[in-house]
Amino acid sequence: VTMMLTPLTELSYPFIILALWGVLMAGLICTRQTDLKSLIAYSSVSHMGLVVAAALIQTPWSFTGAIILMISHGLISSALFCLANTNYERTHSRTMLLARGLQLILPLMATWWLLSNLANMALPPTTNLWGELVIIVSLFNWSAWTILLTRLGTLVTAAYTLHM
Repeated sequence: VTMMLTPLTELSYPFIILALWGVLMAGLICTRQTDLKSLIAYSSVSHMGLVVAAALIQTPWSFTGAIILMISHGLISSALFCLANTNYERTHSRTMLLARGLQLILPLMATWWLLSNLANMALPPTTNLWGELVIIVSLFNWSAWTILLTRLGTLVTAAYTLHM
């Protein structure tokens, strides 16, 4: 009976690496997106790859980081989708190229875009940062090799968020 209650981690190794690979691949897809809603959706896929990897580690710290990141990303991506809809109402297009001059016309919306993007990028002191840090530390404690994929995923996330 106790064998059934202990966490089964031997089978989760390939799935954790697959989840981290998904973070990187979804992030790379985001760098090539011109559609704003697709970019936000793929960003969510990228962030949830970290949550899946954390859930598969099955430690208290990884579960805590996964919950923090899920809640934080849920709030931030909702704000980003709301702002994308506001852009769509103004330009009647979801292409980012057509929304370039809106910063001058709508400075308050541009401020909200900046704050939401910085929170999505996990800039301190946002809860997104805390969740990602706890997950990254948990992944590093699980295996030092995971730091390579998480480092690349974080770099790509910063790249597409700054592009947005």
